[in-house]
Amino acid sequence: MELEYRLDGPDNAPVLVLSNSLGTLWNLWDGQFSEWSKHFRVLRYQTRGHGGSPTGEAPFTLAQLGQDVVGLLDHLNIARAHFCGISLGGLTGLWLNRYASSRFDRLVVANTAARIGQRDAWLVRAAQVREQGLTALAANAASRWFTDEYVQQRPGIVENYTDQLQQLSPQGYAACCEALAYADLRNELEEMSRPLLVIAGEHDPVTTVEDAQRIVSHCAQSHLVTLPASHLSNVECSVPFCQHVLNFLTE
Repeated sequence: MELEYRLDGPDNAPVLVLSNSLGTLWNLWDGQFSEWSKHFRVLRYQTRGHGGSPTGEAPFTLAQLGQDVVGLLDHLNIARAHFCGISLGGLTGLWLNRYASSRFDRLVVANTAARIGQRDAWLVRAAQVREQGLTALAANAASRWFTDEYVQQRPGIVENYTDQLQQLSPQGYAACCEALAYADLRNELEEMSRPLLVIAGEHDPVTTVEDAQRIVSHCAQSHLVTLPASHLSNVECSVPFCQHVLNFLTE
């Protein structure tokens, strides 16, 4: 198995796969891990291009990121699982709901959209990161990820995430940007058959509440929760995020 992964929790519990946002690692879920691991066997992995997972020179695709999850389940002999992903991880979850629904019971997608951003903007970002690295991007990440209030109240937490971003592989990050440039599931939402919880941040400038509402309006078995957060809602609203997901997966 190429992906770096960890599997924790009771051996006989249902499996919950966690998928990170662009530019973060599996410590993104530290605020939920201790509680969720009481109820689930928690499978965390580093998205392709991040951490110890492969970082190739060629662009990635959304299908490749989704197939990575299926391949990881196959590697671990896990027939079915729950899934929770945020941002790029959430878009990966939508792909899995569409193309690998038989492998999942319930899915949570947070701070995401069926189409995130614009193609040209992602391609420009990818080119800049390949050429200049991640330092400049990391310097401005806090304003995209967190509300101003949270940045002021939790500067140490914010700095940890931005420092971590700066240390990632520029090539791997750029390859994920290129996946986002061409990922578009807007016309496939009605084909997503598994129960879906969509979580949105009320102050998210990247993937808006309207983006989340668009998913819910086209997916039959879905409902929306909004939290007073920006783009990394599971960090900024750790406790309510944890509880909403737990309630959905165990109802």
